[in-house]
Amino acid sequence: MGVDLIPPKTCSYDCLYCQIGKTTCKAIEPCAYVPVEAVIAELDETLAKVQPDYVTFSGSGEPTLHAGLGQLIAYIKEGPRESGCADQWIASVPARGEERLLQADMVMPTLSTVREETYRAIHQPHDKLNVASLLSGLRSLRKSYRGQFFIEVMLLAGFNDRDEEIEALRQGVLEIAPDRVQLNTVVRPPAYAKAIPLDRKKLEYIKRVLGECAEIIATAPIREKQHFQGTLSAAVLEMARRRPVTVEDVAGALDAPLLR
Repeated sequence: MGVDLIPPKTCSYDCLYCQIGKTTCKAIEPCAYVPVEAVIAELDETLAKVQPDYVTFSGSGEPTLHAGLGQLIAYIKEGPRESGCADQWIASVPARGEERLLQADMVMPTLSTVREETYRAIHQPHDKLNVASLLSGLRSLRKSYRGQFFIEVMLLAGFNDRDEEIEALRQGVLEIAPDRVQLNTVVRPPAYAKAIPLDRKKLEYIKRVLGECAEIIATAPIREKQHFQGTLSAAVLEMARRRPVTVEDVAGALDAPLLR
């Protein structure tokens, strides 16, 4: 189950590959975009009906920009004992405010490069962010965090797929020592056309370079079946409202026939 705390498209980055679209509000300071009480009320209502295996914080923007994220984490961690929900959840990328993530079962920050020029080209970050501060923050979080620590690497052709880029990334990953490195590439329509995916052969090569902790997670998008209420057209519109989708994505997610 996904929990979306941020209005679209509010983020500390404007990533070339983002499936949500171009960032319209670039921010780094936490803010109570949605009242915590309202989120808790909606969680209570939803968890009374469904029992998800995981609760994820992601969606329309950078979830760690929500000032109440720590409160919501604590609530969800305590809530499953009463609601029957599995006592697991995943949080998304920390930009700042790592302390709000310490109760999470898993975090998965993105580290696509350790080179400043490439970092700025791929992520187009807020002016006050740089790759050195990102690396410092990830190393600090790794020391204090006790849950599962994964790193996602977003790979784009012509940006961070060169041998010298991958070798530098390998050294950076060794310093952070995550539990797992998940290799990803563009699988949904990106915000910028210059975000080009890598082919499987190149992904396999990079996986070997990064070592045993690396795995490829890039697959065809939205293949899991989803339960929906109401009409098929309403479900399709709801999916498209959240992110760009192809006809194949919609058919696969809703288990609907694909007519050609």
